[in-house]
Amino acid sequence: MTYTGKEPTDIKGTNVPFVDNAKGTTFGERLRKVIGDKSMRSFAAECGISYGAMHKYFSGTTQPNLDNLVIISRVLGVSIEWLATGVEEKEVKSKPYSVVTGSTEVTDVLGNEVDLEDFIFVPRYNVAASAGYGSWNELESPMFTVSFRKYWIVNHLKADPTKLSVISVSGDSMEGVLNDKDIILVNHGDREPREGIYVLRIDGQLIVKRVQRLPGSELHISSTNPAYLPFTINLNNVPSDFDIVGKVVWYGRVI
Repeated sequence: MTYTGKEPTDIKGTNVPFVDNAKGTTFGERLRKVIGDKSMRSFAAECGISYGAMHKYFSGTTQPNLDNLVIISRVLGVSIEWLATGVEEKEVKSKPYSVVTGSTEVTDVLGNEVDLEDFIFVPRYNVAASAGYGSWNELESPMFTVSFRKYWIVNHLKADPTKLSVISVSGDSMEGVLNDKDIILVNHGDREPREGIYVLRIDGQLIVKRVQRLPGSELHISSTNPAYLPFTINLNNVPSDFDIVGKVVWYGRVI
């Protein structure tokens, strides 16, 4: 996975465009149809996509990459196939397509109505950030998504929803803080190391460690388990095989 400060990319770091092959409509026109009276700016905020990027989608200047297309379709509650091309899969069999709006009823396990616009859906990768020895596969793709309250993401974490991912912890070096099989929410927008717990890439593998910034542009990287020795990284001479993937901002655990 590659994480940048721009629009989301696919797992190899390249934009994934789609062909706007609408039946008489453009992507921007379909977007305007389903958002109704909602303003472009408020819709962009709901999707966690910049207003500038959303404006280009509406005007037809650019098309969204696959990641943004998925986000938009989920927020609107419409088919990705229809949103991208104007063609619903069922139309191949000459069946009419009905746009499913955001008003489609979704309920919790008690039958209470749930507003999907209140949630952010973060990709969950089948990747382990080792708390002992790293394991990593560059070709991993999301298994599914994990939902978080949009208000919490934006107002408490103050994070860009498009720069979050959920992965798991493997190993015992951070035991007591992060245990084996915990899941963690990683903010890839926070790659400027300060005091905290970060996911790091070393030798092509992921590790999760406590990071402390020291005078002289040095990072002290340590574990909670004393069996694992600490080490330092000089930021003025960063090894080519070292990268800060993101900061750990939340964890979940089965008791």
